[in-house]
Amino acid sequence: MRDGFGKAILELGHTTPEVVVLTADLGESTRVTDFSTHYPERFFEVGVAEQNLIGVATGLALEGFVPYATSYATFLPGRCLDHIRISVCYNNANVKLVASHGGLITGPDGATHQILEDIGLMKMLPGMTVIVPADYNQTKAATKAIANMKGPVYLRFGRPVWPIFTKEEDFVIGKAQMLNDGKDISIFACGHLVWIAVEAAKILEAKGISVDLINLHTIK
Repeated sequence: MRDGFGKAILELGHTTPEVVVLTADLGESTRVTDFSTHYPERFFEVGVAEQNLIGVATGLALEGFVPYATSYATFLPGRCLDHIRISVCYNNANVKLVASHGGLITGPDGATHQILEDIGLMKMLPGMTVIVPADYNQTKAATKAIANMKGPVYLRFGRPVWPIFTKEEDFVIGKAQMLNDGKDISIFACGHLVWIAVEAAKILEAKGISVDLINLHTIK
């Protein structure tokens, strides 16, 4: 998924001069190094200072840029919720908060890099759009789509290699994606759990249970 983000942000660099990218010492992990190579004047490395990352991104947004502020979900919003709440949301600033390594699936990095509460925290903030894509294609599509909408966005995805099973053109902000049409039960999922739900639906279908499968990528 983070490779999808990296590909999309580079393409946005080519097409959208207002787009700038910020990171807090995690450029390689969040896949923004290609952008930094091609557009060094539009790339900001703030170091291990996530709260400052939010302040700088907000300032850039208020000056008319479209900042993508990137880090791990455990740090963004985990380490800077108050700064997001006051600087970004209070100003309705056009900041795109991009968090990689979401959830428990970041197993090898240990407990300090795992977070579950980030989705709940971000959806409670006023004016915040929350998007959790399911694979490479959807992350790429979402990254591009949020560049064209005004206001703060939280885009959250994970670290590991994951199956690709959606099409870019099927992604629409705010519109759930129907992956399977059934009549017995409905399964709603987002992020990595969508693929798990796809596999579960196959098992259930083999047992004669018809499954509605909905990818709820836009949480808010």
